[in-house]
Order: sequence, then structure tokens, then C-alpha cells
Amino acid sequence: MGERFIPFDVTDALEDPLAQFALWFAEGAAHLSEPDAVALATSTPDGHVSVRVVLLRYLGAHSVGWYTNYDSRKGGELLANPHAAICWFVPHQGRQVRMEGDVREMTGAASDAYFASRPRGHQIGAHASHQSQVIGDRGVLELAVDEVAHRFDGSDVTRPDRWGGYELVPTAVEFWQQREDRLHDRVAYRRDATMRWRRERLSP
Repeated sequence: MGERFIPFDVTDALEDPLAQFALWFAEGAAHLSEPDAVALATSTPDGHVSVRVVLLRYLGAHSVGWYTNYDSRKGGELLANPHAAICWFVPHQGRQVRMEGDVREMTGAASDAYFASRPRGHQIGAHASHQSQVIGDRGVLELAVDEVAHRFDGSDVTRPDRWGGYELVPTAVEFWQQREDRLHDRVAYRRDATMRWRRERLSP
């Protein structure tokens, strides 16, 4: 049958989708060079969608999260329309997980803690880069890096106000398992009227 075609039904799925995601994430990590990578889709209020790959650096009991520049395009779209979707894919296992939900900024303390754990070069880059803004050439960026490095010479690099974490609180989650003849297994979680998770099997 092969690792790509492992059956997955509603009865195989844990009651909580984030617990199920944590399980698949742990199983898939060994097969991925960048296991944290997910496609993140955001949208303007009038429905213009953009997508990019970000690194999922937080997996919690009720949310998942990433860190970025709040002034970036995705940051501006999340400010205007705080809803997003992510997709995580493991080709070797033929698995995909999609999440949709509301997005909020992480606390300053959580963002500070993660920022402090980053390599110093990453910290300096977060100050130097005004993400998604037009610049004349790479030299502009390199000069900004030199200026920031000089400013923090001999001291810790503090987190810039425009940089921090977002967390997505899912309202819908789908697990997709590849099967033979494209008759894939799909298990969807949605909140019911009591806000409990309901599991359903979807046709491929």
C-alpha cells in the first residue's frame, strides 16, 4: 500500500483538530527539509487574495502562529481583514492540512521572547528591512543593516515595534490523505452551535 496511501477516516481522527495536526506534524517533520513551512493566504476586505510561504513557529492547544513585519503586505491585509487560511503539505506521505480562521496579534511578551531567541543577524535584519516597501537596490538594505548593527553594537537587539507574531485561531480544519485512483480521504472539522468540533468525511 505504501506510506502515501495510509487510510484516514473520521474514526481515525482525534476529537481536537489541533491535537491531530500536532500528531501529523510530528510524523511528517522527518520527511521535510523545512517542516514549518506553510502557505499563508490573506485577503483585502474587497476580496483580493495574496499568498506566500511563512514558517509556522508556534503550535498551541488552540492556535498556530508565525512571526513577521506588521507593516508588510500580509500585515496590512490582516489589519484590514483579520481572517486567513494556511496549507501545510507533506508530499512523501501524501498529506495536506488546511486551516481557516480568525487572526490576532500575539502578546508583546510572546513576540519579545521569540525575537530574543533569533540569531543576531535575523534580529538586525528585522530592524533594517521595511518589508514589502520599494527600495532602489540591495545597497540600500545593506547600508541599513550596517546602521542597525552599529546602533546596537555591544548591546542586545531589542524587538522593533513593527515586528511580532500572529496566531490563527481555526474555525475550520481539513485533513487530506492521498489514496489510490484519486479517491482521497478527507476529514473536515467545523464548530457546531455549541462551539464543539464536529468531524465529517468529505467526498474527494
